[in-house]
Amino acid sequence: MSVASTILKAGLSKVVLTGSLELITANGEKLVFGDGTAPHVVVRLADNGALWALLLDPDLKTGELFSDGRLIVEKGTIYDFVSLVLRHGGQIETSTIVRVIDRIRKAALRLSRSNNPLRSRRNVASHYDLGDELYALFLDPDWQYSCAYFENAGQSLAEAQQAKMRHIAGKLCLEPDHRVLDIGCGWGGLACYLAETAGVAEVLGVTLSEEQIGRARRIADQRGLSGRVRFDLTDYRAVQGSFDRIVSVGMFEHVGLRHYDEFIGTCRRLLSDDGVMLLHTIGCTDAPGLTNPWLTRYIFPGGHLPSLSDIVTVVERSGLVITDIEILRLHYADTLRAWRDAFMARRDEAAAMFDERFCRMWEYYLSMAEAAFRFDTVVIFQIQLARRNDIVPLTRDYIMADKARLKAIETAE
Repeated sequence: MSVASTILKAGLSKVVLTGSLELITANGEKLVFGDGTAPHVVVRLADNGALWALLLDPDLKTGELFSDGRLIVEKGTIYDFVSLVLRHGGQIETSTIVRVIDRIRKAALRLSRSNNPLRSRRNVASHYDLGDELYALFLDPDWQYSCAYFENAGQSLAEAQQAKMRHIAGKLCLEPDHRVLDIGCGWGGLACYLAETAGVAEVLGVTLSEEQIGRARRIADQRGLSGRVRFDLTDYRAVQGSFDRIVSVGMFEHVGLRHYDEFIGTCRRLLSDDGVMLLHTIGCTDAPGLTNPWLTRYIFPGGHLPSLSDIVTVVERSGLVITDIEILRLHYADTLRAWRDAFMARRDEAAAMFDERFCRMWEYYLSMAEAAFRFDTVVIFQIQLARRNDIVPLTRDYIMADKARLKAIETAE
């Protein structure tokens, strides 16, 4: 057995404890891991360089090798492979080489270029302006590209996304005369829901994606909401005015660690004295650390997944008050599973739009993200903020009461 194979076998033997993994090197060596139970996965490395790449920088190179066709899954799926590695991977101390690489990445993160408005727009365009035809392949009918809220087993993705909007609206303590700001509004589904179902007077949605804003405006017009719902191609830092409520879903991950004070400070400036804000963001339950380098290079450039302490310390400096925190654990894993199933069912259409490498890259993205939510420390934080601690009710009963009211309105529509 080669030196590289010996090192890889020693490392993976500590990680793959359950399931069955057979890894075939370019030299034909077969390395077997696990306890023989399902899932059964066979992976082949196309060249010796792939073996060394996995050893030296697995967080970055696994996705690159799969995308480039140098890590080939011959039995099972790439999700099965990643889940076998992540299921017990958090219990294992990383190698010296990986720790050194992580230190270098942490230093680079501190020195990284700022997510200024121009760079932020470029980062957003690299993912969200790939074309509405791509997102139509796997999103729900309301085009919610964020974590759904599964209230019960067997709930469809569309039902769970509707429940997510209802859950968020319930936490905002909305009144008919309210003016709402939706930062990072996506394709406008939540903004339209807040006007149409929750019945608020005015919603402003802001995004940096030209593709998203075009569709959002069309949908608002089709629903007869263009007089109450407006969408602007605007950086959050450029928004002016005062808002009774602010909501931001799935956008904080793109702000960048160096800009957290700027983001929260901007929200405080825009929030009225008796206002309420809900921040919905992906985050990590462990100590502050690095975001997966493959994800930030190929899928979400400029992104960072915060720990709760990353956010809380910034809020404490801002003068805002945290009035409620909820952690959604496996909801995003189930959301990503639904997206991945839908994407793979229409993979041929994606390949026709782009190419095979793109499809492998997106299969890895959806698979790796699901496994991270299912087996690692990645979760959703929903953090309710206000300028005073006497704004929201003293108990959380109001959330369920308003959700029941909104569900009745949905049923009657």
